[in-house]
Amino acid sequence: MRLSFLLLPALWLLATAPAEAAPPRGATSCTGCHPRTATKGPVPTLTGRPADDIITQMNAFKTGERQSTVMVRIAKGFSDEEIHALADWFANGGTNASPAQPAAPAAQRQPAQP
Repeated sequence: MRLSFLLLPALWLLATAPAEAAPPRGATSCTGCHPRTATKGPVPTLTGRPADDIITQMNAFKTGERQSTVMVRIAKGFSDEEIHALADWFANGGTNASPAQPAAPAAQRQPAQP
C-alpha cells in the first residue's frame, strides 16, 4: 500500500510531462552518416546548422548541381516539404523546439560537405 503512494506521484509526473515530438521522416537515417555532434570526420554534423543552409545543399544535391556518391540519390527521395521539415528539425538541435540562437550571418557559414 505504501509503495503505491510513492509511485502515484512519479506516474503522474510521467503522464503530464510534455512528450517530445518524433523527428521528421528521414531524420534518423541522416544521423546514420551525419554525427549528432561536431567531429573531424569527412561528414559534417547537421545539428545546429542553419535551416536555409541545409535546404540549399539538399536542393543542390536533388537537382544534381552538387555531386555526391550518396546524397544525390538520397535528396531525390525527399519532397520540398520534407526537406524543410528536416532542415528545421536539425537547425533546432534535433528537436521540434524553437532555435535558441539566430542563424549565423551568411559570411560566417560554411557549406556542408558530402
